[in-house]
Amino acid sequence: MPAPVIMVHGAFCGGWVFENFRTPFEAAGHDVLAPDLPGRGSGASAANRSMTEYAENIAGLCRDAAEPPILVGHSIGGLVAQMAAARAPVSALILLAPSPPWGVSGVSMEEAVSAVSLYALGPFWLQAIDPDASLAKAYSLDRMAAAERDAAVARMVPESGLALWQTLNWWLDPFMTTQVQGGKVSAPALVLAGARDVIHPPATVKQTADRLDGRFEVLPDMSHWLPGEPGWDAVAARCLNWLGEDRRAAA
Repeated sequence: MPAPVIMVHGAFCGGWVFENFRTPFEAAGHDVLAPDLPGRGSGASAANRSMTEYAENIAGLCRDAAEPPILVGHSIGGLVAQMAAARAPVSALILLAPSPPWGVSGVSMEEAVSAVSLYALGPFWLQAIDPDASLAKAYSLDRMAAAERDAAVARMVPESGLALWQTLNWWLDPFMTTQVQGGKVSAPALVLAGARDVIHPPATVKQTADRLDGRFEVLPDMSHWLPGEPGWDAVAARCLNWLGEDRRAAA
C-alpha cells in the first residue's frame, strides 16, 4: 500500500489548492489529506498564528498517520512541511516553490520588496492580513486564465501577519522560528522551482534544496502556482515518478 500523502497549502489559501493536484496521487493508490492550516474556517481568526503552530499542526497529522507520510508543501506550506518534517517522521518531502527557512536569503529585488512592503500596514505581525488580489493575479496566478484567477482569488482568506513576518523577515526574528536545523530532516526531498517564478525564484529555491541535500529541479515555463497553473498535471507526474525512483533506489 503506498504511503499516505499530506499536502500543505500556502499563504492566504486552504486545502482547496490541491483539488486537482491530489487526483493523480489518489489514482496511484495514495490516501491524500489536504487540511486547512489553523486560522481558516468559520469563526476562526488568522491573527497571531505562528509558523510554529502551523508546523506542529502538520507534525501532529504526521504522527497520527498509519505510517510516515509523504509531505507535499507549496510556497509557505513548503516551509511548514520542512518544519514539520523536523518534528515528526515522514517518508519523503516534496516542496513546490517553497518559502525558504531561516538563514536562506532571497536573491531578487521582488523578494526584497515583499519582505518590507507589509510594514506599510503598521505592526502587521499583530494582524490578520487580507489577500491582495492584484498581487496574487500578477505574481502567483499569472499563468492561469482570467476566470480561473478570479475564482482562486475569491477563495483566498486572511493570513497571519505573524507567520508572514517570521517567514519574510526571518533575520529580525530572535527566536529563529523557521530554522530547520541540518540533519533534522532525514527523509529524501524533491524540490521544484518554476523558471518564471519571481516570488521564490530558482536560485533561492536551490538554496533550500541544498539545505536538505535534496534533488532540485527547475520546471521550464512554470511560475509560482505549481499545483494549479497550466502544466500542474506534469508537475504531479514528476512527483510520482520521483517517488517511484526513490522507492526503487531504496529496495
